Amino acid sequence: MGADALSVAVRVRQDRGVTELKDRLRTDLNAAMRARDQVRLRTLRMALTSITNEEVSGATARELNDDEIVKVLTREAKKRREAAEAFESAGRADQAAAERAEGDVLADYLPAQLTDEELAGMVSAAIAETGAVGMPGMGKVMKTLTPQVAGRADGARVAAEVRRQLASTG
Repeated sequence: MGADALSVAVRVRQDRGVTELKDRLRTDLNAAMRARDQVRLRTLRMALTSITNEEVSGATARELNDDEIVKVLTREAKKRREAAEAFESAGRADQAAAERAEGDVLADYLPAQLTDEELAGMVSAAIAETGAVGMPGMGKVMKTLTPQVAGRADGARVAAEVRRQLASTG
């Protein structure tokens, strides 16, 4: 491909608004097809379908940006975790393993999860910043903390840590 054709291709891609993450998902989908990797293929198809459904839902269709795509993928990963737990408790270890495998594929496209120590430090900083004392201050702390941990920690995990730390202040 010549330099002129390459620049036209880049401009077309920018005009279409294809995000870097969505482009990576499509590229990896094609690689999974060639490799006949059924788990990755099934998971990436599902992820791209969820992204497309999110794009066309609502009053007007629009392209999602990378942050919005991460939110969709996070939601899908959570569904896989919950399904794996449900299958495990129902004695369906094979289905639980399949759900976990799909969750592992999705994890490749999500930001690294916060460790318990990192989360505890961020919660402490948010409590100090807001001056919250006791459980009535939970809303203020969560409002400050949620944008900082978006995509890097499950909301229930964050809320549990905030509750734990606020209980010791009140």
